[in-house]
Parts: sequence; C-alpha cells; structure tokens
Amino acid sequence: GRRKRRVLFSQAQVYELERRFKQQKYLSAPEREHLASMIHLTPTQVKIWFQNHRYKMKRQ
Repeated sequence: GRRKRRVLFSQAQVYELERRFKQQKYLSAPEREHLASMIHLTPTQVKIWFQNHRYKMKRQ
C-alpha cells in the first residue's frame, strides 16, 4: 500500500532542533508549541524528533 513518506526536515530546522536539544532534553508542551511555530513544524513533529533523538543518545 501507499506508506506515508518520511518527512525530511530542512538543515535550518534540524540545526534549531539540535541547538535546543543541547539546552534541554525535554520540552514542555508550551515550549514545544513555540519551537514548532518558530521553525514551521507541528508540535507533534517536534515531540517525535525529541523522542527519537533521546533514544539515539541512549543507544550510543
């Protein structure tokens, strides 16, 4: 069937996400909303990016 394609974030978006992640590993809902609107993503995309990133850090 037609799977949903993986959304690739722009370099600018990833840069912002990583910069923020270095400051704090967990974001509150309002912080997530704010970051999402700043870089034109949905709060859900930001939430999942942070979840995945925390998981990656743990595995290393």
